[in-house]
Amino acid sequence: MTMTTSMDTITTDDTHSDPLAMLRLWQLISPALPVGAYAYSGGMESAIEAGWVRDESTAQDWIQGVVSTGLVHLDVPLLVRLYRAWRDNDLDSVWYWNGFLQASRESSELLAEDRHLGQALARLLSDLDVEGAEPCRKTGSVSFATLFALATVRWNIALRDAVQGYLWAWCENQVAAAIKLIPLGQTAGQRILGHLMQTLPEHVQQGLVIQDQEIGMSAPALAIASAWHEHQYSRLFRS
Repeated sequence: MTMTTSMDTITTDDTHSDPLAMLRLWQLISPALPVGAYAYSGGMESAIEAGWVRDESTAQDWIQGVVSTGLVHLDVPLLVRLYRAWRDNDLDSVWYWNGFLQASRESSELLAEDRHLGQALARLLSDLDVEGAEPCRKTGSVSFATLFALATVRWNIALRDAVQGYLWAWCENQVAAAIKLIPLGQTAGQRILGHLMQTLPEHVQQGLVIQDQEIGMSAPALAIASAWHEHQYSRLFRS
C-alpha cells in the first residue's frame, strides 16, 4: 500500500467535474442533505460561551482560523488520500486513512460528531445504491470524509471540486451555527461567507499538496472549547 503523495500526482486529478457531476456535488453539500450536520457546532458553542466569539468579526476569525490551521492540514489532505484510495479500489488505504482521521480528533465530541455524520451519510448513500456504501453502513467507526470521498468518486466529481465543496459545506454549517448562537443577522452571515469564499481556493491548493509527514492540525483552542462543551450546562448543539 502506497501512502505518499507527490506533486506529479496532484495534477492528474486537477480537472473540473462535468455538469451532472457538479449537480451531484451540490446535492452532497446541500444543507438539505439528511445527515444531521445542523445539530453540531464543532466547539463554537463553547467558544461563544467563553466570550472568544461574540460578534461578526470574531466569528469570522474563528471560522477562518479553524479552516487554515485545522481543516487545511488534516481533513483536506486526508480527503485527498481517501478519494484516491476509493478511486483505486484500495480498501486497505481507505481504512488506514479513516483510522488516522479519527485518531486525530481531539475530543470525544469531535470524534462522535465525525462518526455520527459518517454513519448517516453511509446510510443515505447505501439507500441511493452507491457502490461501497453498504459495508461502511455496518461499521460504527467511519468518518464523514470517508463517505464524502466515496460519493465524489462514484459520482465522477473531480478531486479539486470535491475538496472545495467539502470546505464550503463545513464553513456554511459554521456560519449557520454562529447566526443562531451569537446571534447574527442573515446579512452578517452572508458577509462572513463572502470573506471565506475568497480564501477557499488558496486553502484547497494548500491542502492538495501536503505530504504525508506534514499531515496534522494545530488548533488547541478548538480542542479546549470542544472538551468544555461536554460539560456545558446550557447548550443547543451536540458539539
